[in-house]
Amino acid sequence: MMDCKRALVETSGDIDLAMLWLREKGIAKAQKKASRIAAEGVCNIKIEADKAIMFELNCETDFVAKNDKFQALADQIGDAILNADVNSVEEALKIEINGKSIENLILETISNIGENINLRRLNVTMKDASQIYGHYIHMGGKIASLAVINGGDFETAKDIAMQVAASNPQYLQASDISETFIAGEREILTKEALNENAESEKPKPEAIIHKMVEGRLQKNLKEICLVNQPFIKNPDQQVGEYVKAKGATIALFQRMAVGEGIEKKEDNFAEEVMSQAKL
Repeated sequence: MMDCKRALVETSGDIDLAMLWLREKGIAKAQKKASRIAAEGVCNIKIEADKAIMFELNCETDFVAKNDKFQALADQIGDAILNADVNSVEEALKIEINGKSIENLILETISNIGENINLRRLNVTMKDASQIYGHYIHMGGKIASLAVINGGDFETAKDIAMQVAASNPQYLQASDISETFIAGEREILTKEALNENAESEKPKPEAIIHKMVEGRLQKNLKEICLVNQPFIKNPDQQVGEYVKAKGATIALFQRMAVGEGIEKKEDNFAEEVMSQAKL
C-alpha cells in the first residue's frame, strides 16, 4: 500500500506512470537481491528426441525451492531452453517467453518471491539416433543425472543414471584419468602412509610402504570410475559387467547436485539468541 502511494506521489498521480514506476522499482530491488547467496533450488533434465538439457536453477532457501511459482518457473525455463538453439547460460537468459526474456522473468520472480534466483548451470547434450538416454531426478531435483548408452534399452540407461546419482563417479574408466591426477593422488597417499608409519610401534620397510600406497591408489581409482563401481542393484557385480550383460556400453554420463561448489552461509542460531538477549 505504501509503495503504491509513493508511486503516485512520484508520478504526480499518473496511474500508468505509477505502474511503470512500481515495475521498475521491483526490478531494481530484485537486482539488489542478486548479490545474495543462492545455494538451494532444483536441478532438472528435459529430453526431446536426440536432445537433452540439464540445468540448475538456484534460490536462497529450500522453502522457496518447493514453492509452486519457483517450480513453475523452472519448468518454463527448461521447456524454453530445450526448444531453443543455445549452449550456454548467457545465451539461455536471452530466450524470450511470451515477449519477455528469461532474464527478466527471473527478475520479476525475484521481486515477487523475495529471494535471489539464479540460472547457474546448463549442459546441452546431443546423442546419435541409435543411442539411448537414461535420466534420474532424486529428491525432487536435489540431484539430476543423465546417461547415454550404446545398445541395451531404456531400463539399462536409467539404471546407469541412478548409479551416477548415487555414487557420483568422476570418470567413466581408468584410461580417462590424467597422469597429473594420478601423480597427485599418489603423493597424498604416500605422505599419509609415511605419517602412519612414523607413528607405528613397528615401522614397515620402504618396499612395503610402496606396495601399500599402490594398493590404496588402485582402490581409490576404481571407486571414482563408473565401470568399476559396485552396481547399486547388485553390489556383487561391477557396473561394467552389468552393462556388458545387457549388450550395452556407456557413452557418457553427467550429474548435477544443487548448490555443489557454492559456499553456503551457516547461521548459528544459539549465538543469535544470545546476542539478542544481551541487547
